[in-house]
Amino acid sequence: MGELLETLSGAWTSGHTLTVGKALLLLLAGFLIAKLAAGSISRFLRDHLSKHQLILLRRVVFYTILMIFIVSALRELGFKLSVLLGAAGILSVAIGFASQTSASNIISGLFLLGERTFTVGDSIKIGSTTGEVLSIDLLSVKLRTFDNLYVRIPNEVVIKSEVTTLSKFPIRRLDLLIGVAYKEDIGTVQETLFEVADNNPLCLEEPSPLLIFQGFGESSIDLQFSVWAQRDNFLALKNNIQMEIKSSFDARGIEIPFPHRVLYSGGVTEPFPVQVVSG
Repeated sequence: MGELLETLSGAWTSGHTLTVGKALLLLLAGFLIAKLAAGSISRFLRDHLSKHQLILLRRVVFYTILMIFIVSALRELGFKLSVLLGAAGILSVAIGFASQTSASNIISGLFLLGERTFTVGDSIKIGSTTGEVLSIDLLSVKLRTFDNLYVRIPNEVVIKSEVTTLSKFPIRRLDLLIGVAYKEDIGTVQETLFEVADNNPLCLEEPSPLLIFQGFGESSIDLQFSVWAQRDNFLALKNNIQMEIKSSFDARGIEIPFPHRVLYSGGVTEPFPVQVVSG
């Protein structure tokens, strides 16, 4: 390190303005060439690679070319390459001991890149966080949530968590849990639900809607009504179809019950006294 500092001091005190100018020119040229090369490769391969692969390739090309010009600029200033490599080796060992967590995230990031569970632009759910993938870096995954918050999740957490990709397939199924009163005719309820689905333009005809009898609840007959929609229409369908079901049930007199409680004091006891107090 002493030799490295001595070399640096000599470069700036010798008054070799021309040498310093050449080094700066190399750095500027390297930056411009790296930007042009990264952009050209990205445009050439954008039809063959995913968004994330393009971002990763662009970064690799940019920093590789820039590093070559940085080394050339340092050599122009009189730095010895062996001294730089030695200093880099010492620095790498120190950083390695101090950043074990970062190393784990880097390894996890490589697994994410190879597995390709999701890519940039996908909507995913990790734990309780749901959002759009902005970038997949070596240390973390960056998300933008649907309420426009920026969330950084370490790659190690992503690898260990259950990840749901919401935008992987072009269609999604919406499952609605519906309770109707025991007095209602199930055939009429089924006819009403399918009529609502037929009249809603966001519901797909194929796969067709599905009604599943879930069981006898405490206060209602529990049903699951499932309809399919295009991925982009999922939230709109989730909102309007429930309002349409409520309106159709009201029009046909189908009751959606709330929990009832019956208090029984025994066959030989007196009824509970009830007193109505006016406000």
